[in-house]
Amino acid sequence: MAGHSKWANIQHRKGRQDKLRSKLFSKLAKEITVAAKMGDPDPDKNPRLRLAVKEAKSNSVPKDVIKRAIKKSQGGEAESYDEIRYEGYGPSGIAIIVEALTDNRNRTASSVRSTFSKLGGNLGETGSVSFMFDRMGQVTYLAEVGDADTVLMAAIEAGAADVESSEDDHVIWCEANDLNTVSTALEAALGESESAKLVWKPQTTTEVDLDAAQKLMRLIETLEDDDDVQSVTANFEISDEVAAALEDAG
Repeated sequence: MAGHSKWANIQHRKGRQDKLRSKLFSKLAKEITVAAKMGDPDPDKNPRLRLAVKEAKSNSVPKDVIKRAIKKSQGGEAESYDEIRYEGYGPSGIAIIVEALTDNRNRTASSVRSTFSKLGGNLGETGSVSFMFDRMGQVTYLAEVGDADTVLMAAIEAGAADVESSEDDHVIWCEANDLNTVSTALEAALGESESAKLVWKPQTTTEVDLDAAQKLMRLIETLEDDDDVQSVTANFEISDEVAAALEDAG
């Protein structure tokens, strides 16, 4: 689930991350294979591959898994994956974007459509909700890397568009096409980031109550459990009270 710190914390405390980790390595490895197959197998010469490897390392994917994923892209046994984006609405009219890498478009489409319809959602056409999001580069650092002013100055010099600092972390935003350049410049100034990736950033968010949040959680988690799905993003917001209630319910 992209973009919601309270939601990420809830998933983490619920043990959700342990369940996701078993699938996460294979999803990150798939992205590495696709990136290497589409371009140069050398991360230094292939920005998409460099970012995919960086994201894998930040999620503790072993080096040998990363090497195998790159090697697989150069062999004849590498599957051909299609990149597909699905868009729709969840409970309470929340906009949802699902990104997938699949070797069987029919299987994935059927699975995603079924999940939406069974769990209170509505799958729409491509473009039906993405106009409510901006495609952005997102670089994240933990709070201890420096104070807000230090990170802001580094971000400005790196060519970033915006910075959001909190007691937990610094989230640096940039244009999608600038992500590799900005993340490299930030690395030189602040060290290794926690994460550097392309995301869908909601232009506005809608706050949901506990009932809607629980329904959304079920829908998003079921989508994330699909092996073909790489990421799920939604434009909702939850209050501290609802976040606490979700944790207690979990």
